Amino acid sequence: MYQIISEQSIYQYFGDDDPEMTRDMLRIILDTNIRELKELDKFYASKDFETIKKRCHKAKPTMSYIGAMSSRKILEEIEKNLESSEELYSSLQEQLDLITLELKKFIETIK
Repeated sequence: MYQIISEQSIYQYFGDDDPEMTRDMLRIILDTNIRELKELDKFYASKDFETIKKRCHKAKPTMSYIGAMSSRKILEEIEKNLESSEELYSSLQEQLDLITLELKKFIETIK
């Protein structure tokens, strides 16, 4: 049903007994972690690799919570190869766009 996120992972981490809390947590993920990762291009432009590393590191657990393991792997690779990671970042951006769509769609299905 979803290409990147995993419904099973989301329910495993957040549970399925409090739909409102799950919706709220996913909205927070969209508004913080995903948004922060989408803004990394300005830090690449200024070669602020420390901020890039911090944001990637901070977002890794979130990717596990939503089951986006391929995105987590990209974040790990960016952390390892900061100064030569712009191509990886392009791949991550594509995944972030899809994650955003999938999470919004998933939020609408939570009952």
